[in-house]
Amino acid sequence: MTSPLQQKIKITGPSVITANRLGDGAVVYRTAKHEWTTEIANAAVVSNATAATELLTPAKADGNNAVDVYVAPVKLENDNILPGNLRELIRMRGPTFELPYSFGA
Repeated sequence: MTSPLQQKIKITGPSVITANRLGDGAVVYRTAKHEWTTEIANAAVVSNATAATELLTPAKADGNNAVDVYVAPVKLENDNILPGNLRELIRMRGPTFELPYSFGA
């Protein structure tokens, strides 16, 4: 069995590196400067496995700031970066239903 860290990355279109911030669980994206941002518009978009690996490897090593790092598909429309599938749309926008109570209220 191959370790998840040794698996080959398969990119079929524009993609970003995403994770959850360790401190509060917020969805974060890796920038070209190898930093984390909560804004998908500031994420580095990659289109091949080599570029993805260059961002992914140090991102996975940054376990003090972000967890569950992976490559996620995106769509590029009118110079905007948009989630490429339903899972990423839900991660970005939050629950698909109204919660019965408010946290922190």
